[in-house]
Amino acid sequence: MIYCMRRSRARARKEQILMSKHALITGVTGQDGAYLAKLLLEKGYEVYGLVARRSSDHMYWRLDELGVTGDVRIIDGDLTDQGALIRALQTSQADEVYNLGAQSFVGASWNQPVLTAEVSGVAVTKLLEAIRLFNPKTRFYQASTSEMFGLIQAERQSESTPFYPRSPYGVAKLYGHWITVNYRESFNLHASSGILFNHESPLRGIEFVTRKVTDAVARIKQGKQKELRLGNIDAKRDWGFAGDYVEAMWLMLQQDTPDDYVVATGVTTTVRDMVNIAFAHVGLKAEDHLIIDPAFFRPAEVDVLLGDPTKAKTQLGWTPKTDLETLITMMVDADMRRVSKE
Repeated sequence: MIYCMRRSRARARKEQILMSKHALITGVTGQDGAYLAKLLLEKGYEVYGLVARRSSDHMYWRLDELGVTGDVRIIDGDLTDQGALIRALQTSQADEVYNLGAQSFVGASWNQPVLTAEVSGVAVTKLLEAIRLFNPKTRFYQASTSEMFGLIQAERQSESTPFYPRSPYGVAKLYGHWITVNYRESFNLHASSGILFNHESPLRGIEFVTRKVTDAVARIKQGKQKELRLGNIDAKRDWGFAGDYVEAMWLMLQQDTPDDYVVATGVTTTVRDMVNIAFAHVGLKAEDHLIIDPAFFRPAEVDVLLGDPTKAKTQLGWTPKTDLETLITMMVDADMRRVSKE
């Protein structure tokens, strides 16, 4: 009797898997990958994540924080390995592929330009080619970036604004963007790119300026650090919440026709003002702790980024839900909790 019940449950589970959509996420252990995995699981997807196991570090802390680690099926593989990508598609039987994996830190791209080109650029071709050969009906999302605009050619950047990248990262991402367009037009793949402007969260890596700021604020408030060193605090960025932006990724792959979309808030803020929000939240003044350090200036700076998300709003029905002050205070609160446990 018990044996029959177990077989019945196993059969029901197998039928559920066959009925649900399957998604493969590269970069699943990153900020966007974790939020996207959570969203897709909530929508009933079977979620697979491609992970390159290069170190013994705790890779899954973001999935842990969102409580979804045990629900994501991990596939070992590297974006630069064509065979691994084909095996990942075979294993996952993916209906949708979200390519979020990359060398994603702009600052590091000057010191690792070749690696950045291979992982953030050429690997996109390998993944698209794997989809074309294995199952061309698979829908594909490419994580493009506002860094492709670089030396801005328009006050507000939209899908039609010319690109002028100012970093090896931006150049690599631009290749990934255009090869996605090329495969869409050449092979009729359902391949879309999301040109995402800066999007942050408590799961952001410490190397990114927002998280560097909120972590430092928490440490200064708790007496574990005295100062915060930054570069160009007059740079302006269009910051949103990563948890909002992954919904736009999903919406792109639900459309009948693939296309490219700018995903942004449409509001730009200086790094200086973002820093002030973070310090004010814990009752401190930024000027008492902030030091401008030339070591943190980029070789070629992107001064202003301001996205025009009109197309995403009108065609996808997507709008950001989280304003900058809410986002930064959320991040500061999370870092206050983390630092207090050290």
